[in-house]
Amino acid sequence: MKNPFNTSFGFLVHDIARGMRWNFDRQSAGLGLTRAQWAVLAHLKRSDGVQQKTLAQLIDIKPITLARHIDRLEAEGWVERRDDPEDRRAKRVFLLPKATPMLESLRKLGQKVRKQALDGVSAQEEELVLSVLQRVRDNLSDTRESN
Repeated sequence: MKNPFNTSFGFLVHDIARGMRWNFDRQSAGLGLTRAQWAVLAHLKRSDGVQQKTLAQLIDIKPITLARHIDRLEAEGWVERRDDPEDRRAKRVFLLPKATPMLESLRKLGQKVRKQALDGVSAQEEELVLSVLQRVRDNLSDTRESN
C-alpha cells in the first residue's frame, strides 16, 4: 500500500523545499554566513532599500529577529540602514558593495543545487512544473473569497 504522505501535494512541496535548503546549507557552509544572513542578502537583492518591517514579512520572521540579523550584517559591512524619507519612524535596508561577490557566489551555488534537484527532468517537464507551481502560488495568494 502506498504511503499517502509520499504523494500528498503539501508534504511533497515541503520535502522538496527542505531538501533544497539542506543541500544549499551544506554546500554554503564555507562561505561564512548563516542561512538567516544569506536569506536577508538574497531578499535585499530582490528588494534593495525595502523597509525593515517589510523585509521581515518577506522573510517570514519577527522584526526583532531580523533586527539582530541586520545588526550583524551591518557590523560586517554587508548592509546599511538608512532613515526612510517618507516615514521618520522607519528604516530602510540597503546592500553595500561588499555583498556583490557573496551574492554571486550564492547565485552560482543556487544554480548548482537547482541542477542537482532537476537531474533527469527534461526542459519541458521543468517548464510544466514551474507553470503549475506558479498557478498554485497565485491561487493561494488570491484575495478573492472562495465559493
